[in-house]
Amino acid sequence: MSVVLKAEERAVRPRSIRKKLREEGRVPSSVHGNKMGNISFSVDAHELDKAIRENGLNAVYTLDLNGKKISTLLHTYQLDTFSRAWIHAEFLAVDMNEEVEVEAELTLVGTSKGVKAGGVLEQNLYAVMVSATPDKLPERVEVDITEMAIGDALVIGDLPAQDGFVIVNDSEEQICAVTEVSAAEEEATATAGEPEVITEKPAE
Repeated sequence: MSVVLKAEERAVRPRSIRKKLREEGRVPSSVHGNKMGNISFSVDAHELDKAIRENGLNAVYTLDLNGKKISTLLHTYQLDTFSRAWIHAEFLAVDMNEEVEVEAELTLVGTSKGVKAGGVLEQNLYAVMVSATPDKLPERVEVDITEMAIGDALVIGDLPAQDGFVIVNDSEEQICAVTEVSAAEEEATATAGEPEVITEKPAE
């Protein structure tokens, strides 16, 4: 999926220019890669927010810069810690015919048989690295766990072949496991459910 962002080239100096751009509702940005030098520009903050909200972080963002269309991926970005306002965004220019590697969220889908039987699901991996051409990059990878019983573990190598992309993590890396509830955990759960008993100090 490709999303067009209108970009305006900007000066790099003085540094106060970036603050002025943010005050005007624009995001100081840069793009590099795919045999092109670093170019500084800005995009509208609301348009960038909307594009990411609707298409995700792994979408192809086509920059319309000085009449030229540049296919990019959002490489890194910085937000204000408190206000979550944009501070800077860095885009990576890509060749649409060449594979790239990005991180995608890993989402467990369904309720396992083991959990229904009283087991506990432990998730060890929350994101994976995927390789694909830019237009095939997934925002997330869903993993069906409904058939997992108590004692089962799922590793990368257990996943079926994906359509359009490849997961490049080590095949033995564990995604999740369903384990039995330990005696200590059962005791802690039972204790947490017991009402507190308050006794009065006997009169002297």
